[in-house]
Amino acid sequence: MNFSAALFERLKAASAVCVLTGAGISAESGVPTFRGPEGLWSKFRPEELASFDAFIRNPRLVWEWYTYRKKVMQEVQPNDAHRALVVLQDLFADFTLVTQNVDNLHQRAGSRKVLELHGNLERSYCIDCRRPASNVTLGDGVDVPRCSSCGGLLRPDVVWFGEVLPQRTFMEAQWSAEHSDVFLTIGTSGIVYPAAWLPLGAREAGSYVVEINTEYTDLSPNMSETIIGKAAAVLPELVRLLQHKN
Repeated sequence: MNFSAALFERLKAASAVCVLTGAGISAESGVPTFRGPEGLWSKFRPEELASFDAFIRNPRLVWEWYTYRKKVMQEVQPNDAHRALVVLQDLFADFTLVTQNVDNLHQRAGSRKVLELHGNLERSYCIDCRRPASNVTLGDGVDVPRCSSCGGLLRPDVVWFGEVLPQRTFMEAQWSAEHSDVFLTIGTSGIVYPAAWLPLGAREAGSYVVEINTEYTDLSPNMSETIIGKAAAVLPELVRLLQHKN
């Protein structure tokens, strides 16, 4: 695989690296994506399963869906791209991993500083008292999960349609992007905002922004360079060559 000399020069000189990952990196572990003809959302209308209004109308249906999703996530494993990012985090003084994914695969692989823009399927919280909860699923004989403290409905700790991203997390991601020397955007379509602003903001601030994807996206014309390929193939090779050059 051919990597540009410019990329290695910028990585060699970099002290701060920021990475944004999207559904594409998890798809290589077998996690179904939400978009495309084989995506999970092709079988359901998003507003029926992933909005607060849908949850209030039919919390059991929503919990059935998320219990299924959690089971799918638990059956897959981090891939070589996730593991390469674990190695990459120790090659730079400042390394920030921002993800749009909710599958917990980065943490399971060993990544430490992970900013989750859309939440995490492994977490839940009460819609009344906001008390956090973990390991919540819809078991046999259970109507819907409820808070052990106040009895309120528990919901998955993910960002639904119509909801805003966690402000503090996004502000930290934005700061890391704009203060990075190199920014990698991996496996993201570039059409989900405000996450798609991060590589654009990084480029505007002077970072060397590299897109790694299986196809060109709406972001491609604004990137410093685009590498076409699967993340599980591209990232391990990039890390190997970077370690060799160092």
